[in-house]
Amino acid sequence: QQGSNQQPYEMPPIFSLSFPSSLPPPSVSVELSRRHPVASWLCAMLHCFGSYILADLLLGEPLIDYFSNNSSILLASAVWYLIFFCPLDLFYKCVCFLPVKLIFVAMKEVVRVRKIAVGIHHAHHHYHHGWFIMIATGWVKGSGVALLSNVEQLLRGVWKPETNEILHMSFPTKASLYGAILFTLQQTRWLPVSKASLIFIFTMFMVSCKVFLTATHSHSSPFDVLEAYVCPVLFGTGSGGDHPQDNHGAWPGGPPSGALATKSKEELSEGSRKKKTKKAD
Repeated sequence: QQGSNQQPYEMPPIFSLSFPSSLPPPSVSVELSRRHPVASWLCAMLHCFGSYILADLLLGEPLIDYFSNNSSILLASAVWYLIFFCPLDLFYKCVCFLPVKLIFVAMKEVVRVRKIAVGIHHAHHHYHHGWFIMIATGWVKGSGVALLSNVEQLLRGVWKPETNEILHMSFPTKASLYGAILFTLQQTRWLPVSKASLIFIFTMFMVSCKVFLTATHSHSSPFDVLEAYVCPVLFGTGSGGDHPQDNHGAWPGGPPSGALATKSKEELSEGSRKKKTKKAD
């Protein structure tokens, strides 16, 4: 029944070749691939199929269910081997050639939008009125690889909690969240537009933005301008958002940060005066 739900959104096999754009460059994990090839292969599989694993976890389905797709596993394994073990890194250099890379990037965004639509359609089948479940499932379907970045780091023996994707969302993660909201509204008939039209419009938006950002080597987001106006209204100004970090570990009723800063400066100046007096004595 799950397969019948996903059948209208199946992609042609050629789009599976967008996997190379999901894999890290050899310079990042070349030592890992030489010393620990199994860990390197698991990281590659997590890059390729992390969104399916995370969506299955949310919906209570077997986490290794997608690994029954032998053709996808073999294709991803072949790409992993060519990227990390091809002589002179020829395969990776060909993939990183800008015109070829832009094609892979565009294909990846096409797959991303379809995965969001499939995830919401699948979640709606189990939870007809679970809006938040549908949004969460569509979000992890579109950006599960980024959300599992810390797990992938653990497989490589690295732990960098400050790189959490939820704390520092990239453009694909934000776009997947906004897209999941739009597709949920469409699925629950609150958005008066056909699913095919919404898929086409959102796919064109994602492809155009991601191709432009990749071609210009930009790390900005098209949502920055909108968020600069909306976030201060809904969540306060940017300077106000830093208060929780400045008062981290302080009691809610404690003195303001300005008073603490003034007090600390006075204590330092008083301590320096005492040191000078002792030296003079």
